Amino acid sequence: KKFTQWNKNNVSLLAHLIFDGTLNRMSCIYSNRNKSLLNIVEQSMKEIYNYEPKRWINKETGVLRISYHNVALGAYLQQRSKDLLENIYKLPKDLKKEFIKAFFDDEGCMDYRPKQNRRQIMGYQKDISILFLIQKLLSDFEIESRVIKPNEVVISKKTNLIKFQEKIGFSAGVKRNENRSNSIWKKPLEKRILLEQAILSFKI
Repeated sequence: KKFTQWNKNNVSLLAHLIFDGTLNRMSCIYSNRNKSLLNIVEQSMKEIYNYEPKRWINKETGVLRISYHNVALGAYLQQRSKDLLENIYKLPKDLKKEFIKAFFDDEGCMDYRPKQNRRQIMGYQKDISILFLIQKLLSDFEIESRVIKPNEVVISKKTNLIKFQEKIGFSAGVKRNENRSNSIWKKPLEKRILLEQAILSFKI
């Protein structure tokens, strides 16, 4: 089902496929540890495609994958993803919000280490043009950020963290990966909870 106008569902779908997925002329694939994000992608896909995805899990890493193998679907969404990247800065703010949220849900990390006085949101992406696009979109919400080459965008300071929480936010159920070697929490805390804790800690 082709669409003629952008809405929250198709912006979110394509953003997730761009950031943490694979789009080509043969298939659409999305991988993540967070079931809540896979559910967002799957429910959004149902608006334009009626078939169930193939499912796979990497038992060693816990990464889940859903994939849709259809030439017409792959080619169509590949083209629409290019359209979205070229035009997202011109879309209404509610759609820009969905795009930014998908980026930080997929590629973002809440770095809250009180002992080191670290309170910042970081987002990673190999394509630096994406980072500058995210920075520009954040500025539309009066959120200051900085791009650190080669592959990082950072939001810091109390005012910016509060604005991010109020205007963008992390999706419910999106958790940090506790199995990373640099994890200090060693448990799957939600990013939005860590953000809340970081903001509250400024008062202490």
